[in-house]
Amino acid sequence: MKKIIATNKAPQAIGPYSQAIEANGMLYVSGQIPLIPETGELVDGNVEVQTARVIENLKAILEAAGATLDDVVKTTVYITDMNNFGMVNAIYERYFEKDCPARVCVEVSKLPKNAMVEIDVIAVR
Repeated sequence: MKKIIATNKAPQAIGPYSQAIEANGMLYVSGQIPLIPETGELVDGNVEVQTARVIENLKAILEAAGATLDDVVKTTVYITDMNNFGMVNAIYERYFEKDCPARVCVEVSKLPKNAMVEIDVIAVR
């Protein structure tokens, strides 16, 4: 059985997908880019500002499902420039300071709306 998770506290999907799906105690949160929930516009700022906005969006979706960042077991981080890896990590570890989840980080050529970072997560409740 699956349940669609949706909240207005995170950006609405910009394509044919759900913000998250809960199935069998697992939460699969779609990739988030640094959009401002109220406007759907890309946050203005560098990769650190964008990374923080992405994780805040993920937190809002997790909270709508009754979960927190502590419940995250796996993340995938997509960045458009591997030279930003250290800056992304610095912000990432502020949010995942306890029991860091497993993670993949890859450089991609382009992200929606020319974002510099996108992150998706899997969590267990």
